[in-house]
Amino acid sequence: MAYTNSKLVSYTKLSPNHSGQRTHSIDRITPHCVVGQLSCESICGCFTSPSRQASCNYGIGKDGRISLCVEEKNRSWCSSSNANDQRAVTIECASDMSEPYTMNSAVYNSLIKLCVDICKRNGKKKLLWLADKNKTLNYAPKSDEMVLTVHRWFANKSCPGNWLYSRLGNLAAKVTSELSKTTSGGGTASTSQMYRVRKTWSDSKSQLGAYKVLSNAKKKADANAGYKVFDASGNIVYPTAAKPTQTPAANTSYKVQIDIANLNIRKGPGTNYGKTGQFTGKGIFTIVQESKGEGATLWGKLKSGAGWISLDFAKKI
Repeated sequence: MAYTNSKLVSYTKLSPNHSGQRTHSIDRITPHCVVGQLSCESICGCFTSPSRQASCNYGIGKDGRISLCVEEKNRSWCSSSNANDQRAVTIECASDMSEPYTMNSAVYNSLIKLCVDICKRNGKKKLLWLADKNKTLNYAPKSDEMVLTVHRWFANKSCPGNWLYSRLGNLAAKVTSELSKTTSGGGTASTSQMYRVRKTWSDSKSQLGAYKVLSNAKKKADANAGYKVFDASGNIVYPTAAKPTQTPAANTSYKVQIDIANLNIRKGPGTNYGKTGQFTGKGIFTIVQESKGEGATLWGKLKSGAGWISLDFAKKI
């Protein structure tokens, strides 16, 4: 079959860590907790090194934006199970760093939208949560069914964390409800032609209006600073994003705690700068400069002079 990728994606950084094209059609979705309030860029950045031996199809950052790390046609290395990942779309979601690995509303809402999109493009009308490992793994989905699975069934992990695990029934119900609207002829066709003016797609309360004519939506956005025009899938259609410029580094001084052992140190503030070949290790470090840059919400320069680290993986103390 012909595989496609989601148009909800706002950032793409393809990982080399995958097994090539799937050997099974897509009939599962496996959401994960990434263990960190990361941006969608940083989630992709976790999987750029072949030595990591891990990846996912999509990442959902802490602001709800979605990244593509491995194309849907390819099997990612995400769930500690070849059999599962050959047939599952895997999604790493920004979360807290400890149990229950809570996810914010922007992440959860984007997860719902992404699951709806995955189901639509793969011809599915229902998303099922059977809440039992043996029942799920022995279940043969009907041609119009998608099934949720979890990482903890295949490895000694909590993933996706108790916060999301307790909501998987709700996730399945919400996704199936949205899918029923698109298959029942209940007015979806006219809705899909509307352009919505909002601050962000996830902030529906900020919506100023919905317009059939794009030029009218643009005028409304121009008259209200900070507003954008979104299509029915949540993609920004106006204004077109300008290529970000490098922000000059700002001097500062504070300490951060790093809780992962393999945080890369780079030669400059961004994933477009080379790695030094060193890692921070776990511990407390002093940051003396901050800068915006590719691949992370914010970068910090180490006082030691070793280089720059992504502050998405650091906790200020």
